[in-house]
Amino acid sequence: MSTVSAPARPRAIAWRLASVAEVRAETVTTRTLVLDVPGWPGHRAGQHVDVRLTAEDGYQAQRSYSIASAPETPRLALTVERLEDGEVSPYLTDVLRPGDRLELRGPIGGYFVWDVTLGGPLLLVAGGSGIVPLMAMLRHRAAVLQHADARARHEVPARLLYSARRWDDVIYREELARLAEGDETLEVALTLTREAPRGWTGFRRRIDKMMLAEVAWPPAERPRAFVCGPTPLVEAVAAALVELGHDPARVKTERFGPTGGSA
Repeated sequence: MSTVSAPARPRAIAWRLASVAEVRAETVTTRTLVLDVPGWPGHRAGQHVDVRLTAEDGYQAQRSYSIASAPETPRLALTVERLEDGEVSPYLTDVLRPGDRLELRGPIGGYFVWDVTLGGPLLLVAGGSGIVPLMAMLRHRAAVLQHADARARHEVPARLLYSARRWDDVIYREELARLAEGDETLEVALTLTREAPRGWTGFRRRIDKMMLAEVAWPPAERPRAFVCGPTPLVEAVAAALVELGHDPARVKTERFGPTGGSA
């Protein structure tokens, strides 16, 4: 007599204790935490982790944060924007110091991910801290292609359209400039929605259909598009790309919205 076994349940992702190796200021309200995570299994660009804090009285708070570092780097980087009424983010950005420890589990997510083997063109559209998982993709691309010839780079061209309120709110501003300056197959376009510095020649409005038509590849090029940011921006950009003729199946989105509590 034969028997049929029940399908195995997916193994739960274990919580790990990470140590803070470095804290970097990105903007006035944003910090990057560089972490040593013993036993880290590796990740793909675009994935995230859960972070859990436990108070002395046992109260716990948990939030999800995108991974900013490329899979090729030995340490894990999380870039966190402080929310004034937040429960977790003020501690991560203002209190944590090198040597401190925190709990995290991951990597999590398999939909909003990209690696060089998937090919391009690669279209990235970000709003605010939505740049974080997209930066992991750009860092991964740079790490893989740094020693590649020009032909290999041209097979995976990338364009980033990044919306921020002000010039000082642009996360990774200097690194993005360096990446673009050193790679003719990477284009970075910024749009500032509130204030722009004197002499600014870039976009000065919210991302719209006309802006996307100017920045994105034609639909016939079949770019892989990744859009991340606040829910209204993500929904508007995804809808505009489809209206422009892009394949909805090649437009992947990740949005920030209410999760039952402040970050």
